Amino acid sequence: MFGTIPVFVLVLAIVVSVIVAAVISCLITCFVYKKRSDKKIGNAEEEARKILDKAFEAAEAKKREGLLEIKEESIRYKNEIEKENKERRAELQRSERRIQQKEESVDKKLDQIEKREQSLAAKEDNLAKEKENVAKLNEQRLQELERISGYTSEEAKEYLLKIVEDDVKHEKAVRIKEMEAQIKDESSQKAKECVVNAIQRCAADHVSDVAISVVNLPNDDMKGRIIGREGRNIRTLEQMTGVEFIIDDTPEAVVLSGFDAVRREVARIALEKLILDGRIHPAKIEESVEKAQKEVENIMKEEGENAALEAGVHGVSPELIKILGKLHFRTSFGQNALKHSIEVAHIAGLLASEIGVDPKMAKRAGLLHDVGKAVDHDQEGTHVTLGTELCRKFHEPAVVINAVESHHGDVEPTSLIARIVQAADAISAARPGARRETLGAYTTRLTELEELSNNFEGVEKSFAIHAGREIRVMVIPEKISDDDMVLLAHDISKKIEDELKYPGQVKVNVIRETRVTDYAK
Repeated sequence: MFGTIPVFVLVLAIVVSVIVAAVISCLITCFVYKKRSDKKIGNAEEEARKILDKAFEAAEAKKREGLLEIKEESIRYKNEIEKENKERRAELQRSERRIQQKEESVDKKLDQIEKREQSLAAKEDNLAKEKENVAKLNEQRLQELERISGYTSEEAKEYLLKIVEDDVKHEKAVRIKEMEAQIKDESSQKAKECVVNAIQRCAADHVSDVAISVVNLPNDDMKGRIIGREGRNIRTLEQMTGVEFIIDDTPEAVVLSGFDAVRREVARIALEKLILDGRIHPAKIEESVEKAQKEVENIMKEEGENAALEAGVHGVSPELIKILGKLHFRTSFGQNALKHSIEVAHIAGLLASEIGVDPKMAKRAGLLHDVGKAVDHDQEGTHVTLGTELCRKFHEPAVVINAVESHHGDVEPTSLIARIVQAADAISAARPGARRETLGAYTTRLTELEELSNNFEGVEKSFAIHAGREIRVMVIPEKISDDDMVLLAHDISKKIEDELKYPGQVKVNVIRETRVTDYAK
């Protein structure tokens, strides 16, 4: 049978049976995998359900716990609120009790005040009646006194006031004399010794400068070269230096005029350099002026250092020393300002030694007391204000600053050193020959002294003598008594101190002269 079947059919049958077997095998495998998958899916679903159940159970537990906590918290808050409400109610009750007590107290006080007002009203009525009685009695007493004394009340009042005024005047004059005598006895001798010792031990030279400098020329032909073509040289010199060049008929000399001594010195040095060089033109003038300025700055520095060395003052700022050296070119009433400062430093140191105060600090304050004069040409303000600002800027001690700002009485001295500097400044300025003054200023001071004294009531005539250092006041004897003389001298002295400026001191001498004339016939 098989021998009759073709081969390809047999092959085909085999292939088909293999395919069928493969398909059946695949189906069986798929079925097995499906069964396994279904089992795994079922297990996963079971696990998921278990997890969800556990999650729901945990959520329920958390929910229950949260609710319990919320309930507990609400109960706690409720208890706290109730407790707080109880406390507030208790406090309100206490406040109400206090207010009630205060109202009762106020009511009691009002009752007392009403009773007092009634009592006061009654007393006022009684006082008014008593005042009326007293007024009547006073009127009767005055009438009786006027009848007995023969004076009216106004006349008696004037008489009593006159007696009291005379007594007070006499007592005041006696007290002033006693106090002046006591002060003189205690301080005059010591003060004289201190001042005399200081003046005798201090000797300083003084240079009187004016507002002009003179430069000598080798010949008069040099004047033309200084003026230059169409005056360009002299204009350049005046613009660069700020000094007026006066070229007149004075033979072989040029006058430099200017109030700023530093600029005048720069101009003098620059002109002398130009004369020596022989080449005078604007460019050379600018170069010479610049060199002269540097030279003057060096001079100021050296003068400041020499002044500090001579006064024995150390540790001053180099910039302040340079500014101090500028006083070498500054004068006051013809007195060289730097020499005056050195002299004040010496006198202040000697006075400080005499009374037991630090002489080094006194010298420092004396040397710097007029440092503001070095810059008052360039800056606004008095030399006292400028000097105080400079000392503060360069960190000078507080004692020195107060001495500088109080040496003219602008502020109150706060130390003995400040008062010593005031005295030393006055001694240096008032020393004979230290300062010059013009005839006009001298005459004006004498006239002011006499006019000030003549303005007082009872003064007949005043005479300023001894170069204004004494004023003799002649009074009318009928208007000024012996006691009034003491008061008048004191009042004139105070007015001179307040209104006039003067060196040293002014002696006020009040003279009362009574003459009686008779004739023998």
